[in-house]
Amino acid sequence: MNILTLEGIRKAYGDKELYDSITFGLDEHDKTGLIGINGTGKSTLLRIAAGQEEPDEGKVSRANNLKTAVLPQTPVFDDNKGLMECVMDGIGDMSQGWNMDVTARQMLTKLGFSDFSRKAGALSGGEKKKLALIRTLMIPSDLLILDEPTNHLDLSMIRWLENELKRYKGAVLLITHDRYFLDDVCTRILELDNTHLYSYESNYSGFLLAKDRRIRQEMQAEEKRQSWLRNELEWVQRGAKARTTKQKARLARYEEVESQTPLDTRPEESVQMESLGTRMGKKTIEVSGVSKSFKDRVLIRDFTYNALHNDRVGIVGPNGCGKSTLLKMIMGQVLPDAGTITLGETLRVGYLAQNMDEFDREPAGKRAIDFVKDTAEYIRTPSGTISASKMMERFLFDGSSQYTPLEKLSGGEKRRLMLLKVLMGAPNVLLLDEPTNDLDMATMTVFEDFLSHFEGIVIAVSHDRYFLDAVAGRILAFEEDGHIRRYDGNYSDFAQKTGRDGDEQVTGPSQTASSGSRTGRAGSKSEPDPEETVKKGSWNRHQKRIRFTYAEQREYDTIEDDIAAMEDRLSEIDKESAEAATDFIRLTGLAKEREDLQKQLDLKMQRWEYLSEKAEQIEALEKNDRTL
Repeated sequence: MNILTLEGIRKAYGDKELYDSITFGLDEHDKTGLIGINGTGKSTLLRIAAGQEEPDEGKVSRANNLKTAVLPQTPVFDDNKGLMECVMDGIGDMSQGWNMDVTARQMLTKLGFSDFSRKAGALSGGEKKKLALIRTLMIPSDLLILDEPTNHLDLSMIRWLENELKRYKGAVLLITHDRYFLDDVCTRILELDNTHLYSYESNYSGFLLAKDRRIRQEMQAEEKRQSWLRNELEWVQRGAKARTTKQKARLARYEEVESQTPLDTRPEESVQMESLGTRMGKKTIEVSGVSKSFKDRVLIRDFTYNALHNDRVGIVGPNGCGKSTLLKMIMGQVLPDAGTITLGETLRVGYLAQNMDEFDREPAGKRAIDFVKDTAEYIRTPSGTISASKMMERFLFDGSSQYTPLEKLSGGEKRRLMLLKVLMGAPNVLLLDEPTNDLDMATMTVFEDFLSHFEGIVIAVSHDRYFLDAVAGRILAFEEDGHIRRYDGNYSDFAQKTGRDGDEQVTGPSQTASSGSRTGRAGSKSEPDPEETVKKGSWNRHQKRIRFTYAEQREYDTIEDDIAAMEDRLSEIDKESAEAATDFIRLTGLAKEREDLQKQLDLKMQRWEYLSEKAEQIEALEKNDRTL
C-alpha cells in the first residue's frame, strides 16, 4: 500500500534548480536510500517529504493517519534539558503501553551515553546527532525519514542501527553515504542527478549495475540522435526548399530535435585529482612508547609504530577511545604523557580534522575561493601548474559557486572544500579524521582512487567500512585498557581474522602495533580457514565479500613482473660493479642504487606474500561457493 507520494515536484533556490518535475512514491514496507552529489537537494527533498518544507510546484500526498518520525541533518535541543528529557520530549501520549523509560536508557547506553544527567547544551554536535537518532527511533511511526543517520556512529553502533532498521516494520527513507549500509538495509535506491530522479529496485550493489546499463542506453540514444541530426543537416544544407507539406514537416522535425537539450551522456560528474605530494626523505613518523590518559582513563598505553613509505593505515575503535587524540598527538596539538613522536624533516603533513570548526573562525561573507587561496594560489602537479580556481573546478565548484560565501555552503560542500584546502598544501603525509563524513559517493570514489596512487603516507580514522576496504593496507585497532593492535590487510581482512564486525573487544591473535613484530600464531582458531568456514555453512558478510580492491587487483596483476624486473636490475648492478672495480665514484653510485633497490624489493616481496595469501583465500571461497 502506498503511504507517501510526491508528484511533479519542482524546487529552486535563486537561479539553481534542484528538481525538474520529479515524482516518486513509498510503499508501507519500502527501505529506500536517497543518493546524489552534494548540493543536489537531498536534504531538501527529505524535508518536503516530511512536510517541513513546501515545494515550488507539485503535490505531496500522505496516507490517512500516517505517523512520521524525522531525523534532521542538524538536530536542535533545549540546552537546559537533560538527556532523558530530550529523548522523551515530543513523544507524549504515544508512549502509552510502552516501558519507554527502560528502552530509552538502553538506547542511550548502546550509543555511548552513561551520564543521563548531562544537559543538551554540554553535548558535541556528534552527541546531539546520536541523541536525536534515539528520539527518532523511540517515536512510534509508520515512516522513518533519516538524514545521515550513520554520521558520528562507530562501527558497532552502525551494525546495531542496520539491525534495528531491518527489523522495523514500517517504511524508511534515508540519506547516507555509507555504501555497505545501503547494501545491507535498502531494497530501493533513488538517485538525484542533474535535477532528475531515477529509481532502482535494488540495494546499492544492484544500483551500480543498473545505473551502468542506464548510462549505456542513454549514450546509445544520444549517438542515434546526433547521427540523425547530421543526416538531416546534410539535407538542409543541400538547399531543400520548404515548399511542399512534406518538406515543411521534415524541416519542422529537424528544428524540433535540434532544439532538444542533449542527453547528458558524460560519465557522472566527479572530482578529478592527481598526486600533489612532495618528495619524502628516509625518516617518516616514529611513535615510540607513547601513552596518554584523561583523568583516570587510559586511552593509549605504550604504543609504538614506525610508518613505512606509502603506508596505508586505517584506525578503528569505539567512539571516545582516543583515535582522534592519536592523530592530534602526531600533529603536535596534544602532548603524550609518556613516550616520543618524531617526524622526519622532509614530511609535509596535511591534516583533515573531523569537525569543521575552522569555518566558524572565518569572517562572515568570506568566499570559498579565498578560503582555498589562504593555503596556496597555485600548486605544482605532474601535469603542470594548476591555479586554485582550476582545482576548485575539479572539486565541482564551478565559476559562480567559487564566490559563494562560506556560510551558504552545504555540509558536504564544506567538507569537499576542506579536503581541497588540505591537498593544496602538497602534503606527503595525510592524516584523515573521518574523511568520508558528508562527502558524496562520486567524490569518495575518486578520492579513494587518488589515495591508491598517492605518493606518501595515509593514516585515516574511519567508521566507513567500504572506505577502509578500498584504502587501508593495515588496520590499527584500539583495544581495552589503551592497547592498540596491528592487523595486516583491509577492514574485511581484519573482521575475518578477529571474528568481529564492529568495535567490540578483540581477544584473538594479532600483530603488535610496532611495524615489524608479529605475535599471532599460524593456524590459530581465531583465524578460521575460509574453506572450512564456508563448508560449515556459517555466513559472514565479510567472508562473502573478501575481494581485492581495484588498486590491489592492479598491483597483484603486475607485482611478479615488478619483482622480476628488480631482480634483473640487481644482477645488472652486480655485473656493472665488477666492471667498474677501479672507478670509485661509479662504485659508490652503484652501491647506493643497490641498497635502495634491495629495500624496495624487500617491501615488494612482503606485499607479494600478503596479496598471494589473499588471492588464495578468495579462490577458496569462490570454489566453495560453486560447490554449495
